[in-house]
Amino acid sequence: MALTEVSAEERDGTTYAVFEGVLNEHWTIGEKVHGGAMLALMAKAARASLGGQERSDRGIDGAQPGVEPIAVSGSFLWAPDPGALRVVCTVRKRGRRVNLVDVELNQREKTAVRAVITLAQPEGHTDPLLSVNPVINLMTPDPPPGLEPIGPGHPMADIVHLAHGCDIRPSLSTMAPRADGGPPMIEYWVRPREGAPDVLFALLCGDVSAPVTFGVNRFGWAPTVQLTAYLRGIPADGWLRVIATTTQIGQEWFDEDHVVVDCEGRIIVQSRQLALVPAPA
Repeated sequence: MALTEVSAEERDGTTYAVFEGVLNEHWTIGEKVHGGAMLALMAKAARASLGGQERSDRGIDGAQPGVEPIAVSGSFLWAPDPGALRVVCTVRKRGRRVNLVDVELNQREKTAVRAVITLAQPEGHTDPLLSVNPVINLMTPDPPPGLEPIGPGHPMADIVHLAHGCDIRPSLSTMAPRADGGPPMIEYWVRPREGAPDVLFALLCGDVSAPVTFGVNRFGWAPTVQLTAYLRGIPADGWLRVIATTTQIGQEWFDEDHVVVDCEGRIIVQSRQLALVPAPA
């Protein structure tokens, strides 16, 4: 998920920065670029425009160590194709604790995603005052023996191209309608194929699941209209566990929530999206 700064300037006290990047066919679901990957790229640009880790590595002044995209709220206008993308950032606020950046992701001079990204220091490795973690009692830190990764021969291999760079192990049994008629609760174990999961990878995992509409026998493309993700902490080196749930699947619209937990049992990302229900087969 490489990103190159094209320009940066200050006008009337506001920073404007433009970046170019590429999300190739390995960052797609079906034929279109994955929504979580686009938001992760936009979060990376926002961090760099503010003076985050990327600028610090290049010796650019103004870096703020430890500042990360703690809230990413994106609206999806249309679904771009894999290839070159341009990311335009406008720094709206530089604060002592909280910063705000408006971001647009464009392709062929047309805006595909608009996002508002809040940057600050996420929680450290301290115990929360209160945590309701739905994952700990349902999923083990490592995937159970025999749970196959998405890859050649897997039933999801032709759709989930993210598996080229990620080890993704979905529990296929949790995608089917429940025998007791209960709401869907889809389980995934995910990690990068190389290296440890970082903040951007964790944000991507906030949109990694197949649509929860599988649980009511609605399959096919379920375009996301709006997605908001919260970064709650920095992931430890190991598997990320993901549970996807819903509150209501309507005739036209449905919501989908992700909770991403690291191998140490800490909540790393929470997300909620509004999407369109796939048409009946």
